Amino acid sequence: MCQLEYTLKRLTTIAVMWSEVLARFSKFPAQQRVAEVLLEHGFQVNSAGEVVSGTIRIPDTEISRAAKVDRRAVDEATATILGDEMLRRFFSNLKTLLFLRDVAPFLGLGVIVITPEDAAQIGIIEEVAETVAASGVRIRQAVTDDPYFIDEPKLTIICDTRVPGSLVDELLQLGSVKGVSIF
Repeated sequence: MCQLEYTLKRLTTIAVMWSEVLARFSKFPAQQRVAEVLLEHGFQVNSAGEVVSGTIRIPDTEISRAAKVDRRAVDEATATILGDEMLRRFFSNLKTLLFLRDVAPFLGLGVIVITPEDAAQIGIIEEVAETVAASGVRIRQAVTDDPYFIDEPKLTIICDTRVPGSLVDELLQLGSVKGVSIF
């Protein structure tokens, strides 16, 4: 199987799994909003039915406030998750990520935010990384939004220095890039 076939098969698998996750909550919109908050923040559901980030417990009231639902919907969502093998495996393995985007300017780092033409296209990260490296800028972190979870996914690159304007021009020349923002 060539790389393209493998990648397409993997993307199809991810889309099917995401559809299955949503389908399990389709009759329970409040629980679905809770699940979306868990995904957005990378929160896990542990074996006790608690929402956690690593070993830190997140209070149900905070989850319900973020999801704009009654606190009981959090308990119901975690019960649904624990009662379904696929959901349990999925939500027990989520991880929170240290994302430097918003603190990068305070650290003297540059930030490039790429809006892709088609986020599901193969090779965007490679093409952008090669262009950044060719300009002599070192990448410290690269974070992509998953096009199956985020409506307008972005690729965020944290660089070890401020981003020169000439690099923005080069990135805008790439066929996979629709827009570029820097800060």
